[in-house]
Amino acid sequence: MSYQRNMLLTGFPGFLGRRLTQKMLSADTDLRATLLVESHQRARADEVVGKINEMRPELGISKRVRIIEGDITAMDLGMSGPEYESVVASTTEIYHLAAIHELRIQKNLAEQVNVYGTKNILSFARSVASLDRFVYFSSAYVSGDRDGVILEKELESGQGFRNIYEATKHRAEVLVRRASYDLPVTIVRPTGVVGDSQTGEIDRYDEIYHLGLLLATGGTRVPLSGSGRAPFNLVPVDYVIDAVHVIVNRPETVGKTFHLCDPNPLSVRGVYDAVAEESGNTISKYSVSPSLTKALLRIPGVERFAPKSREIIDYLNHMAFYHSGNTADALEGTGIRCPRFESYVGNLVEFVREKQEQSTT
Repeated sequence: MSYQRNMLLTGFPGFLGRRLTQKMLSADTDLRATLLVESHQRARADEVVGKINEMRPELGISKRVRIIEGDITAMDLGMSGPEYESVVASTTEIYHLAAIHELRIQKNLAEQVNVYGTKNILSFARSVASLDRFVYFSSAYVSGDRDGVILEKELESGQGFRNIYEATKHRAEVLVRRASYDLPVTIVRPTGVVGDSQTGEIDRYDEIYHLGLLLATGGTRVPLSGSGRAPFNLVPVDYVIDAVHVIVNRPETVGKTFHLCDPNPLSVRGVYDAVAEESGNTISKYSVSPSLTKALLRIPGVERFAPKSREIIDYLNHMAFYHSGNTADALEGTGIRCPRFESYVGNLVEFVREKQEQSTT
């Protein structure tokens, strides 16, 4: 009797979710996938699966994908009784990506999705008899306001949290860590995820992108908040997916946590200079206090970016260094490594510029 791999993935058709689905199904032609999708995302999910299939029609990806409408915050993940029993019986690995990522979000909603939703997925996982792997997409920012070197094994160190996103992702990882005593857990913690290093593609302009947009498309001289010496740890989405694919296919990675970060990040000043150079703009060589920066984001022509841009100001002076020894060990010999920001910033800027031009025509 042959062994059949079946993965359950939440967070589809989000950017990471669809990229990971495509990678996993392309790499293993025997793998099948169940995608748990919110009802309002069903049409989009069908469209994305169709596009993935069109890229590699010879792999028959659409025939290996089952889309089920559900809700991680609901009983039985929002599935019907027969659906739930069927998925429990067939699943061999779980990838939990669904989360609220916005820094400015209602507390109750973030707690419901990030914490209670993770609790529900863990409950489901305990019902799966043939579970080989539970992969949880956490965040490097569960370290909160800690400074200095942060190890992958560390989680609770008395840190405070700058926003509800950090706080709820931390609480969710606490639940997953506790579950690792009876489940085959692997935790991955990306830093700030940006677009594809080759194409620049990104599907949302979140907090990481908003200050870059001011440089790339606004022609605005944006002063740095603080000294600009703090590391600005960014990783392209293709590196994240390639690294995760290697990690989850190595048995020795069960029970471990992995920082998916740039081991040699540029400083905030370095990132801003690189974006400005590619954009044909310049930025002020002077720095201002974080409070003054937030005030400057209220000036005409800039205020449309302010609601999200203000949220990232606190990260621009954060002297946190993410150690990634587990990741380095897992990727050794594969040739997969985080590319230098300078090598792909041009692709990021060009993609943003094209999208902005399309939106104004």
